[in-house]
Amino acid sequence: MKKKMYSSAALLLASTVALSACSGGGSSTPSASPGGASSNTGGSSGGETTLSIMWWGSDARHEATQKALEIYSKQFPNIKFKPEFMAWDAYWTKLPTLAASKSITDVLQMDAAYIQEYVTRGQLEDLTDIDLTGIVDANVIENLKMDGKLYGIPLSLNSQGMAYNKEALEEYGIPLPKTNWTYEEYFQWARDASAKLPDGKYPIGDVNTWDGYNFYQTAMGKPPMMADGGKTFTLDKETFTTMFETYAKLREEGVVPPAEKTASFLENDPQADAVASGTVMVRSATTGSVGALEQLMPGKLGVVNMPGGPAGAGWAQSTIFLSVSANSKNKEEAKKFVKWFITDKEAGTALGLTRGIPINPEIYAAIEPTLEPKDKLGKDIYDQSVEKAMPFYSVAAGFTEYVDAFKKEIDAVIFGQQSIEAAYNNLNNLGQDLSKRAK
Repeated sequence: MKKKMYSSAALLLASTVALSACSGGGSSTPSASPGGASSNTGGSSGGETTLSIMWWGSDARHEATQKALEIYSKQFPNIKFKPEFMAWDAYWTKLPTLAASKSITDVLQMDAAYIQEYVTRGQLEDLTDIDLTGIVDANVIENLKMDGKLYGIPLSLNSQGMAYNKEALEEYGIPLPKTNWTYEEYFQWARDASAKLPDGKYPIGDVNTWDGYNFYQTAMGKPPMMADGGKTFTLDKETFTTMFETYAKLREEGVVPPAEKTASFLENDPQADAVASGTVMVRSATTGSVGALEQLMPGKLGVVNMPGGPAGAGWAQSTIFLSVSANSKNKEEAKKFVKWFITDKEAGTALGLTRGIPINPEIYAAIEPTLEPKDKLGKDIYDQSVEKAMPFYSVAAGFTEYVDAFKKEIDAVIFGQQSIEAAYNNLNNLGQDLSKRAK
């Protein structure tokens, strides 16, 4: 089965949940709509069709989406909506219950961390026949497909890249990172930059997360660590050893911070963020998250895509979608609506950035004059990343403990408490065990 980006559970769960939170996933206000959309009872009556729709998000997203629904009903008076909206946690508590009773709403918001799970259950309709030419990059669409089919219409731009302290690099006479650099060039740039930095400052940070390593493994042309919903697990020993031996040498050379310093970093904390604190020159950032860093150091940031290898670099695609229930009685009307949602300019203006940077270039162009620098930085990351982007890989269901174990094992390596080989053996054994449970 061709499963490129989708897995069930979260980018870390932490990391994909963070991406979703950046797209407005933090509201705790439930729908005020009586009865919500807990069942797929909407249908046609006297020429009028009621579409049930469900989404999660912030209050700003709720208000903007309701406004968009009003616009649609004005343009198409025979279509009414039965909306329900809630916070992230409540949404993913309720959706499995609806799925079990085959009563998912006609239209539903879907996330990259969970979409494979619902496709596997047969809960989502094939949307491949919706023409997205000129709206969504063809490479992005291909990366979103499963078994050659598209099950979610992407709503916004997101990508994995890097942010750097442009002001500091220029101050120290260090060349700025170049788009489409390789890992080899990245490490060499770091060594060259280190020679120009004063004591206590470092060009790049260490790596101790599963996804930080998975970027490297897949860029080198190896399979993702988790595939087929966790049924296939690959931790390539040669690639693993090469990467962490490289970082060990960089640590010895003082190119990356010592273990104690690495352990003290806290992302987006004004004093403890690796880059915002002025300690490290470059760190990873996504389209959705770079704005938070820019707010800590306005006007000082530059962005670049992830370093890559023969197979590509990082990822660039949406992580939030609109899907249609496979059990909907109004599939054609639902399909018509989800395409309208990303193509209508009036709707695009109403929705703004409540789901991230609009994926439709025409909609983005219409709202670009109103964007803040932090939002434009996110778009810049995406634009630099899309050419070399690989699929987005999230953590498979049941692998949440692996995320924690990976960091624990690599931290032990960084602190000199165990060898790279020991870490590999422990992580490979755990991954294989979890993979067996998933089958």
